[in-house]
Amino acid sequence: MNKSKKFWDSASKNYDKTEERFEYIHSKSRKNAKKYLENSNVVLDYGCGTGTVSCEIAGYVKEIHAIDISSKMIEIAKEKAVDKKIENVTFSQTDIFDEKHKKESYDRILAFNMLHTIPNPKDVVQRIDELLKPNGLFISVTPCLGGKLSFLVGLQIRLVQIMCRIGIIPVPIRRLKSSDLDDLIINKNFQTVDSEKIYKGASSYFIVAKKNSKK
Repeated sequence: MNKSKKFWDSASKNYDKTEERFEYIHSKSRKNAKKYLENSNVVLDYGCGTGTVSCEIAGYVKEIHAIDISSKMIEIAKEKAVDKKIENVTFSQTDIFDEKHKKESYDRILAFNMLHTIPNPKDVVQRIDELLKPNGLFISVTPCLGGKLSFLVGLQIRLVQIMCRIGIIPVPIRRLKSSDLDDLIINKNFQTVDSEKIYKGASSYFIVAKKNSKK
């Protein structure tokens, strides 16, 4: 985790700039997510990065707990919230497995553009199941690097994978397909509410999964 934290800390300064080329996918995903938010919702934004999503949806929900392992990302996110005078978002440098997150305490959990970069996605989905209230929603969007890519993006992904193999990038970058994400998320405890394949230069998969209520 320390190596991953250092990597994301170093990436934080230019993170928003590097993501601009995928703004169509990001904005479409945020628009889709807003349809599933309610004013009474308590939300966990897992892997919040520089806080763009949390800041944009803050007016649609009661409160947001936004977390990331990068302290530098969190610093930028806090600055955004102050600039926008947003008061119902709490940004914290921590992990989803932190015991301060209580079971069945969230109405919505978001995971935007990060499931392909974590070492233990199955454990994370299980943890999300634990933290969501019955009938709560898990809302995610994930780059499908095993799907359709423009020639340029494909070249860049291959370069990134080489850098991962030799240790320059100390995080796993998985070439997932939408079917892989269905297999990961949809199980006996989750059912699909909505999904959409979004493409503009790269493929991403937006999915909303509902946690089953207790019987």
